[in-house]
Amino acid sequence: MLLTLVRASLQRHRLRTALAVIGVGVSAALLLDMVMLASGMRESFRSLLEARGFEIRLTPKGTLPFDTDASIDSAGALMAQLRADSDIVAMSPVLGGQVHVRAAAGSATAVAIGIDPAVQGDYEVRTGRDIAAPDQLVASAEFLRATGARLGDTLRVEGGYDAQMRTVTAERRLVLVGTAHFLYMPANPRAVAMPLATLRALTGARGDPVSLIMLRLRKGAIADSVQAWIAARVPPVTPISTAAALRQVDQRLSYFRQLAFILGSVSLAVGLLLVTTLVTVSVNERLGEIAVMRAIGVATGSIVAQVLAEGVVIMSAGSLLGLGLGLATAHYLNGILSSFPGLPAAIDFFLFQPRDAWVSLGLLAGCGVLAGAYPAWRGASMPIAVTLREEAVA
Repeated sequence: MLLTLVRASLQRHRLRTALAVIGVGVSAALLLDMVMLASGMRESFRSLLEARGFEIRLTPKGTLPFDTDASIDSAGALMAQLRADSDIVAMSPVLGGQVHVRAAAGSATAVAIGIDPAVQGDYEVRTGRDIAAPDQLVASAEFLRATGARLGDTLRVEGGYDAQMRTVTAERRLVLVGTAHFLYMPANPRAVAMPLATLRALTGARGDPVSLIMLRLRKGAIADSVQAWIAARVPPVTPISTAAALRQVDQRLSYFRQLAFILGSVSLAVGLLLVTTLVTVSVNERLGEIAVMRAIGVATGSIVAQVLAEGVVIMSAGSLLGLGLGLATAHYLNGILSSFPGLPAAIDFFLFQPRDAWVSLGLLAGCGVLAGAYPAWRGASMPIAVTLREEAVA
């Protein structure tokens, strides 16, 4: 009975109801996007850092990974020192550089990383196989497109290439054994990975340098404790745990969260006022009907429930529309923001999580109840006799 009355009331002015649902849908889309923005970048950054199971990263003192050309010297001795901590179960040294690669179909300059294939955490092999020998490398799909190289090709790799003088520091011939997705690089990078010793030889590096060392801890180890131990015992490096990195991200993203909170609050207020206005107008048009229902003995609670249900139905329908609109808008905006230069491709500004949808829908449903509260009170509290007389005169 209740749903029948609600449906009849909303269908009485279909265009008005449809416009209200669309308006609520726009507000719901904005609210969902703001909820996604508030947590999306942090969660995608956390997922990126935890993707390969490394909890701590060591960088040259006072720098961020690959933020400068600074390196950690005497990496072998430093790693031997780190083995004194039983909480550290694996270490992945990484050296960054640049190489010029010549293939049969073309040549290109590429970002190169030197890694230990046994414990590397910088890429995932997509086709072919991983590096198993000093004369092998893997490359990104964009690198293959730029050079026309194919799996199994032997490439001429040059380090320290000077485009003006046409000179190089060193040259090696390496076999392309696989294509890889580089986790921490921007979208479509022109990149290659090779054994650490091979890249050092190509770039003429001396002193056993690396750009970064990633540490994997034993299960149950406290990352902050290990970080403090490293900071006290190994002065040449800055240890950054995943938890510490996320705390820094939270500080830098506080602006985004504040913006999301403000815009989300505005969207809720707009939806609330829109539905309140519509339901109030609808109740004012039916004051005579409501007075007759009360006069023939319909319980006040039933009338209040009907009016509240109208607000909830409009909000719910608009929320479902807004869910689809919000996801489409977030996808479009994320594509724009993710193209920011230097930003890892895995970082998402708008990351959908089921919790976000439930939070948005819950807030809107609550607003639907609030939107019907005033018109429900008005319809149930008007004097019956006075209302019927005014309706008869009108």
